[in-house]
Amino acid sequence: MSSREVIILGTASQVPTRARNHHGAFLRWDELGILIDPGEGTQRQMTHVGLAASQITHIFVTHFHGDHCLGLSSVIQRISLDRVAHPIEIFYPASGQCFFERLRYASIYHDQAHLVPRPIPAGSGAMEIGRAGSARFLAAPLDHGVDCFGLRLEEDAGQRMLPEALERAGVRGPLIRDLLTAGHLVIDGKTVTVEDVSVPRPGQSFAFVMDTRPCPGASELARGADLLVCESTYLASEAEEAHAHGHMTAEQAATLAVEAGAKRLVLTHFSQRYPSLEGFGVEAGRVFRDVVVARDLERVAVPKR
Repeated sequence: MSSREVIILGTASQVPTRARNHHGAFLRWDELGILIDPGEGTQRQMTHVGLAASQITHIFVTHFHGDHCLGLSSVIQRISLDRVAHPIEIFYPASGQCFFERLRYASIYHDQAHLVPRPIPAGSGAMEIGRAGSARFLAAPLDHGVDCFGLRLEEDAGQRMLPEALERAGVRGPLIRDLLTAGHLVIDGKTVTVEDVSVPRPGQSFAFVMDTRPCPGASELARGADLLVCESTYLASEAEEAHAHGHMTAEQAATLAVEAGAKRLVLTHFSQRYPSLEGFGVEAGRVFRDVVVARDLERVAVPKR
């Protein structure tokens, strides 16, 4: 059975707190498992939510500030220790190659991991960086003062079969799969096409916008996303500080969601200055309806179509 959800491994920015681990997230998308920005303590957080290293199929690092990557070395060593058999693609800014290499070989271990590095080149707009089955990965540059990329996972469009139309056309049982495979069938002397018995089904999409001011790249990634995970390091009362440090407020994240036509917004990456997160939900909720203020170890489902 397919499952699409994001598991929040940590919600802290810069430094962890008593209640919030360093930032990190795990996107479960059917058979794919994408670990995003493994901050310090990610391996332990994965244990808390029952995630095994073998469930990771891809890793995405937005940028090489420590709170977004210091857990990468331990995760890679765990992948090796558990002898994960399948290859794991790792996406990261190409300009941070030296940091990737340092984290990959941060200490002595017997390297058994099948890692496939996929450095992301500098660019000015959204670019496809990989595919996995019916989904493609896109990255777009963000505005954080260092090379930083957001992620978009986009499912290919398909067709939704209409039961009544199938029945009228006499397409039943195994013939349905034959029709999908061939695109058309001849039944009782009449040609039936997929378009005759279906309607277009847009693919679902997920966007991850982390460590950035509002910018064109963030808007590209968030466009029409079913689930948008977005940084909201500050509240609007600290908007000037947010801009100076290359971050967003909860209000700006909600505005991004509205303007992009996203379905659900998850706020995360909170400054340690806020012991309570209640204000984030209140502030974003004035702008956007479906807001989740992320908590460590929380699971948030991708809204069903």
